[in-house]
Amino acid sequence: MATEVRPTANVRRSSSFLQIAIALQTLTIFLQAVSAGLLLTASYGETLHSVGARVMYGASMLYVLAAVLAWKRGGGSPRPIWHASGFLALASVQVVLGIAHVPSVHLPLGVLMFGLSVLALARR
Repeated sequence: MATEVRPTANVRRSSSFLQIAIALQTLTIFLQAVSAGLLLTASYGETLHSVGARVMYGASMLYVLAAVLAWKRGGGSPRPIWHASGFLALASVQVVLGIAHVPSVHLPLGVLMFGLSVLALARR
C-alpha cells in the first residue's frame, strides 16, 4: 500500500511566492520594452526606462530569493535557483549594456529575457 505525500502549507506558499516572483519579473521585462518605445518618442522615456531597469533588476533578485525559499522549504530540486541566478546574470549584463549604450546587443537580449521569463512562467 502506497502512502500519499501531501505538500504542507509552507511548501505551497513558497511555490506561490515563486510563481508571483516569476510573474512580476515577466511583467517588469515587458514594461521595459514599452518604456524603450517611449524612450524613442517621449521626453520622459529615458527616465521611465532607467527607473524600470532598477525595478526589473529588483524583480530578478526577488526571483532568486523566491527560488531559494521554495527549495529550502520544499526540499526539491535546486534547478529553479539556477534558472533564477541565470536571469539575474542576464539582468546584470543587460544593465551594463544599457549603460554602455550598446543597443545592438541590449535589445535582442531583452527580447530573449522576456521569452525565457514567459517560458519559466508557463512551466510553473
